[in-house]
Amino acid sequence: MTENVVHLFKDSPDESVAPPLAVVPEPTAEKPRPARVFIRTGRAVVGAVKHERTRQVARVTVRHGSYVVGGTRIVARRAWDGRTGARYERLLRAAEAAGNYEAAGEWEERLHRFREQRHKRRMDLLTAPEKLVKGAAYGAGGSLGALLAVGIALAVANKDVTDVITPLMALMELIRLLVTLVTILWGPLVAVGPWLALAGVWAVGRHRGAAPQWALPAHSRSDDAGAPITPSIVVTALRDLGIATLRKAIKDMGDAGAAMLGPIRIAGCGVEVDVTLPSGVSTAEVQARRKKLAENLARHEHEVFITLPTAARTVRLWIADSGALDEPIGPSPLVTDETLTADYAKGKAPWGQDLRGDAAALSLYQRHLLITGLSNQGKTAALRSLALWLALDRRVEFRIADLKGAGDWAMFDGLATILIQGPTDDHVIKATEMVEGLVVEMERRLQAPPGTKFDPLIGLVDEAQVAFMCPVKDDDGRPYGGSKATSRYFMAARKVHNQGRAVDVLLYEGTQDPTDQNLPKLVREGAHTRISLALGTESQARMALGDKAVDGGAAPHLLRPGLDKGTVVVASDGIKIPAGQASITVRTYFIDTQTATAVAERAKARRAGVTTRAAVDQGEERDALADIFGVLGDAPRMLTSDVLKRLSALSEKTYGTWTFPDLTEALEGVGAGPYKSDGRMVVARERVARALANRDGEGSTSAES
Repeated sequence: MTENVVHLFKDSPDESVAPPLAVVPEPTAEKPRPARVFIRTGRAVVGAVKHERTRQVARVTVRHGSYVVGGTRIVARRAWDGRTGARYERLLRAAEAAGNYEAAGEWEERLHRFREQRHKRRMDLLTAPEKLVKGAAYGAGGSLGALLAVGIALAVANKDVTDVITPLMALMELIRLLVTLVTILWGPLVAVGPWLALAGVWAVGRHRGAAPQWALPAHSRSDDAGAPITPSIVVTALRDLGIATLRKAIKDMGDAGAAMLGPIRIAGCGVEVDVTLPSGVSTAEVQARRKKLAENLARHEHEVFITLPTAARTVRLWIADSGALDEPIGPSPLVTDETLTADYAKGKAPWGQDLRGDAAALSLYQRHLLITGLSNQGKTAALRSLALWLALDRRVEFRIADLKGAGDWAMFDGLATILIQGPTDDHVIKATEMVEGLVVEMERRLQAPPGTKFDPLIGLVDEAQVAFMCPVKDDDGRPYGGSKATSRYFMAARKVHNQGRAVDVLLYEGTQDPTDQNLPKLVREGAHTRISLALGTESQARMALGDKAVDGGAAPHLLRPGLDKGTVVVASDGIKIPAGQASITVRTYFIDTQTATAVAERAKARRAGVTTRAAVDQGEERDALADIFGVLGDAPRMLTSDVLKRLSALSEKTYGTWTFPDLTEALEGVGAGPYKSDGRMVVARERVARALANRDGEGSTSAES
């Protein structure tokens, strides 16, 4: 109550009105004045300390003070290293700790030579005073003699004997002048000298950045993202990986842990360095910490790749320039060079660039191919660019089944003898029959006389997981999909994988999001060239590329979905892979659908007309002469082997078993038999056309009669 009364009158706006009652405030009612002053003073001090200007002054003070202290330490260290063998001893200990005894022996030899030379210099100092006195005496005597000779010459010339000592007096005057100058300048030099030395060590400290990060200017206080890779940065990143044995070994090396490192080499859009790990540290431990190592190097995880070279206990780090992998690599040579040709047997497809920026070319000769990855990562574009290059070799025949049916392969109409486009079960049935047709052709070729040459036949199934997952069964109860011995598609693919490469019958498959159900183990392991785009898990990466590639550093599951479109990891002997590695990462060229159509048109111009069918024929009655005339297209003549191949593609069940005698019999009966041209049997279009016209004419006459 008393407090209420006191505050009531204290807060009254009219101070002239005296309170009606004299009320004495209680001693504990309010804080004493000194306490309030102390609180206000404390708040003011805290505010001043927290003020940005105060912080700026503190940063400037600490920064420049650190420059001086750090510069002094650096200069002292340099002087100590120059005068002693400390540098050699540090590097010797580092080489021993890294287990590199060859380098340790070299550093020990250098240390021995340094000590020998230092001892020789010190012994020379013992005799230096005697040599200095003798040299001074000889120099003084020679100088006086020369000056007297000059003086005598002047005296004779001037006929004045006093000129004999004129040169000596001039020398004395010069000495006096120098002494005067030193006397005048000595004081300022003594006063300014320490400040010049201070400025020198400050400049050294500033150049080396010998100050805490928080004390640096705002423009220099940014993070280290994109900073050049130096030995000290790599060693520090390895030290902080969290591997106790590695950390202890680097600590024992002193500040010379860079002895673990090979030379840092420019490699494309990044750098490459080999790291020899100390004893007790396995390469697997470093590989398992790729993300942490990348962060320690101020890079993103996808910008650091760890592989295993041939050297034991060594990891090879490839570190990209910050942001370089997000830049496009440019157009494909298929687009820029319209004169480009292909050679299935001897050539390599210009497919993209490796991480070092070198051209990555892939050989497709007698190699089955599998490419997989998550959806919408560029699988079809990467596979299509290989097929477009092959299409420039007119000998290569394509049979294509696109089980997505979005028009990605529509430009092969007129290039492929079979083109199936669609995702339904009916399309899977046709695709299965197409692959079974490859088996029939393969078996026909295997039964041909030894030494028979065959043109390449490429069966390509995009979105093959649709075929493996198809539940439909045929009239005999055999499923088209699945991974059992009764599965028609599975068994046809396995048969082609087993023996097709020997007679140039190859199978290319593209799948997405692989599992054991939609990509059976026996099929994926039958591919000689295995390619993977971004995947979700390490287990999927092992399905796509195999255990050996993943254990060797292949990591498609660490690619960024959506951001690393078109970037693939390849395990194949058809591409140049650095020694000791099991895979290589390639950034493939992107050819869009419109541009791919233009490339396909160039390929069509190099070939005779190709009739593309949408599905496999079911073996109805056919007109052999008309079919032969049809497969000849616009070519004036064609090799008999090519005619048989095109007839087989036209109707596998009708012509798949035809041989050269069968073709000869069919043509000789109408007077259009094959003949030799340049030593090879050919069929003439003109003869077949004439035989067809004569036959049709006879038919018309018979009808009229």
